[in-house]
Amino acid sequence: MLTQIVTFLIFFAVIGCILYGRRLIKTEKVDAVFGNPERARGGTHWIIVGSSFLLLVWLYYSWDIAKGFYPKSANELCQVAKVNDSLLGLKYQFPIEEREFKSTAQIKKENKNLKATLNEIKFSEDLNLQQKTDLTEFINKTIQLIPLLTNEDLIENETKFKIDDITGKINLLTENFRKPEYPFETEQEANERLKAVSEQGDWGIIKVQSGTGSIENTIEVPLVPETKRGLKFDAAAKELQIISDEFFKLRNHNPQFKDKIKELKDEIKAYRKNLDDTQEVASTYAKDIVKIARRIEFASIYPPNALNEMQNAIINFDVAQKEAQGGLRFVDIFLFPAGTIVASGPSCSEQGSGRWLPKPSDTFDKFMLMLKPSVGYKEIPLLWIELVDVSKMIGFILPDWIADILPGEYPVHTQDGIVKQNFKGQVLKLVTGDFKLFKVPVPYGHIWDSFLRVFLGLVFGILIGVPLGLFMGLNRFAKGFFDPLIELYRPVPPLAWAPLIISVLGIDNTGKVFLLFMVSLSIMIISARAGASGTQLSKIHAAHSLGASKKQILRYVIFPNSLPEILTGIRVAVGMCWGTLVAAEFLAGTTGIGFVENVAKKYFQYEVIWITIFIMGMLGLLFDVTLRKIIDKTIPWRGKG
Repeated sequence: MLTQIVTFLIFFAVIGCILYGRRLIKTEKVDAVFGNPERARGGTHWIIVGSSFLLLVWLYYSWDIAKGFYPKSANELCQVAKVNDSLLGLKYQFPIEEREFKSTAQIKKENKNLKATLNEIKFSEDLNLQQKTDLTEFINKTIQLIPLLTNEDLIENETKFKIDDITGKINLLTENFRKPEYPFETEQEANERLKAVSEQGDWGIIKVQSGTGSIENTIEVPLVPETKRGLKFDAAAKELQIISDEFFKLRNHNPQFKDKIKELKDEIKAYRKNLDDTQEVASTYAKDIVKIARRIEFASIYPPNALNEMQNAIINFDVAQKEAQGGLRFVDIFLFPAGTIVASGPSCSEQGSGRWLPKPSDTFDKFMLMLKPSVGYKEIPLLWIELVDVSKMIGFILPDWIADILPGEYPVHTQDGIVKQNFKGQVLKLVTGDFKLFKVPVPYGHIWDSFLRVFLGLVFGILIGVPLGLFMGLNRFAKGFFDPLIELYRPVPPLAWAPLIISVLGIDNTGKVFLLFMVSLSIMIISARAGASGTQLSKIHAAHSLGASKKQILRYVIFPNSLPEILTGIRVAVGMCWGTLVAAEFLAGTTGIGFVENVAKKYFQYEVIWITIFIMGMLGLLFDVTLRKIIDKTIPWRGKG
């Protein structure tokens, strides 16, 4: 129901925004010339259209629209796939979906193999004349086996009867399949099936494994037929499988063929037995000839017209089963793009874009489960709130050495085993957070850990990189001294530094934050330096002429002119930090979005992978939108000079 509502809302939103945009173009007065940034301002309705288009594509190619509007379609297509899977082996024997009979293709293939082997024997320098003669005779006898299978006069009556019996079973199945009451299910069978249907769950349903708190998916597609049409195809698939097994057990082995192939095998066996170790090549060729003879023996080779009636029976059933699909065929064509439901034996699975592109409804359900601390991912929620004592925060912020530098000694226990605190001991308890105040809500989880790492790395990069970049842009010594150091490590990919930094600083937050600091530092230095060195000289001369000091020139001229470059550098640094963070959490980590995606990749949890991608995109968008607002507030003159 939710998917249906969302789909209708998307259509209405797209149509409404397009109509509004067209009317706005006709009514609004545009006096800005082409190229003026004012022409690109606004346009919220087009943002809605773009976002709705992406969501609609996701709904469509993930098959969530099919699931929302036709929730039983996957189950019905599963039963149809079972029929096609059972029918595939039989149809493969005839020129229905293939270009020629399987018998014809097998004969052509083995004749080609025999001819190639004969040519190798004739031109082999490792065989003597007698060996070539004997092996050629074996090949000729193998070639003579094929006519014994394709001659209509040699086929046994028992084989004909079995073929007619299988053909009759297919015709009877087709006749019954067209009846509305097929299959003829008893009341007990119906009750058992309904019970199995109630236990199997819905298409793509998500459950939580009790005890461990881990998330698991049920089977992709419900297997037990849930509708009358699905039941019909399920019953037909079972009958077809029995018929198919019966046909493939059948062999067109008449007495003449049996005698000839037994004679050939015995001759080759005796021939190889008489060869010594120096005649290994001849033995190998003889062994290859036996392999070809055995493939002919076990192949389903029949006379050209022996299976015509069976072929017609299979075609008639195929027509009947396609007619019985009715509107389901159109659902499959239009609502299951780039794939369909396929069967392999008794099980069914999604094959196509719906397999690797999770449905938004399933993804949202799993996302909500992963947010809960009772479920989470690897016993840690994606994002939650916990109450933390303020003393812990104070202990985290204040360094322990504050207590160490105070004069005096730490308290020592008395003979009575009592410890009396002194001033130094009280300060130590303060800086280590060993006291209680009041609790405040603090976020925690995989998302918060990743967010905090990026934020800290970015802040440290800005605090150090911007002043250093401005200094390098204004001072010859600073530029000459720091430029080689910066340019030495800047071109090196962050992933090249990751193993070294993580191995030195550890896999905890320190190593990851320092790696992100290195990424953002070089970008901020380059941006600030470019902004400082790009300040218009006329503005600096004007400030000098008005009696401004160096600090005033830096504060009111150089820094404001550098802001566009600095803020653009921050936007670039945000993207680089996110990419580097995920890679670092891939390499080493026990929390974070990259860690979640890395584990999900190992277990092919596509919903979790897409959730992490979506989260990273939304967090990156949050950073970027925030920076856009800052840019609009701090440098409103940009593009208007």
